[in-house]
Amino acid sequence: MDERIHLGKWTEEELTSLMEDASALASPGERIAFLSGFFLNTKYREATLEGDMTEEVCVIHLEEVDCVTFIEYVEAMRRAKSFKEFRQRLKEVRYRSGNVSYAERNHFFTDWKAHNADYIVDVTPYIHPGRSKEVSKRLNDKGDGTFFVPGVVSTLREVTYLPSVYVDDEAVDKLETGDYIGIYSKIEGLDVSHTGIFIREEGRALLRHASSQKKYRKVIDEDFLEYLRAKAGIVVLRPRD
Repeated sequence: MDERIHLGKWTEEELTSLMEDASALASPGERIAFLSGFFLNTKYREATLEGDMTEEVCVIHLEEVDCVTFIEYVEAMRRAKSFKEFRQRLKEVRYRSGNVSYAERNHFFTDWKAHNADYIVDVTPYIHPGRSKEVSKRLNDKGDGTFFVPGVVSTLREVTYLPSVYVDDEAVDKLETGDYIGIYSKIEGLDVSHTGIFIREEGRALLRHASSQKKYRKVIDEDFLEYLRAKAGIVVLRPRD
């Protein structure tokens, strides 16, 4: 048994129908916007992937999500046309080469760029050409001999981010609905501190994300530029077929 499933309000048949409807949409971004909309108001809960497990299993917990599992479920759904296929796609999104192992879990946002390159492309440098910055980071290593994710080796990686001061109207115009947004972290050993999805709806630029803020604690839409006001910057990963 390598799965643990909690569907919440959904049935497998309903999820299959939802993914079939999404697959008829023309672009990855449209599919992501459509699917992620059904997660609005889903409760926030941290660490749904952990628990009293003696070994790693692939958890599907649609009743409650955090900022990472939210985008994992949406990305896996946009690649699938049935619940059965979604289960396999989720393993491919969450784990390197689809191997269900804690050590091979994509614990960091830019792991998607490294291990899902067939479906994801880093477009951060093109959102505001000449304004992005590249930083060399040893992910997972706090720099004091301890790790953010115990039992997982640190990885040296070049992280490109666009400082928030340059995320202006010109930059927003180059973002596309369905872009995955990582909120860049200045903390040593981390690439981003939060994740969400860029949505353009009725002329508004929104961040759709699982908010941990006490006043929300659920999946919400927030004004994109307002949310970034006090943040260091963004990393933008774009879905592709």
